[in-house]
Amino acid sequence: MKFDHSELDHGIGLLKLAGKLDIIGVGEIETRFAGYCSGDHVRVIVDLSEVDFLSSIGIRLMVTTAKSVATRGGKMVLLNPTPEVLEILEVTGIPAIIPIYSRLESAETVLLAS
Repeated sequence: MKFDHSELDHGIGLLKLAGKLDIIGVGEIETRFAGYCSGDHVRVIVDLSEVDFLSSIGIRLMVTTAKSVATRGGKMVLLNPTPEVLEILEVTGIPAIIPIYSRLESAETVLLAS
């Protein structure tokens, strides 16, 4: 699992994931992922455009992190998942917990408005 972090304007973090978010992939990134999502009033975009597999443990990582961010006054959104990953997210009801956007500009706008 590849994991890159960058900072966008206005302090928004962009976390770009690539590979499989299965037990091995989550194990490789979980600590760093949580670290970039820590702190108060964090705004994070998680780019899933290069994630080609999402298992239940990957879903757990996203949900627990998003809830943790929200309890500290921040917000996390998902960006541009592949059709296969989007289908899994929709079937499991994730959009009700974590907003999903197909364009970076839309994700940034929502994070800046909150």
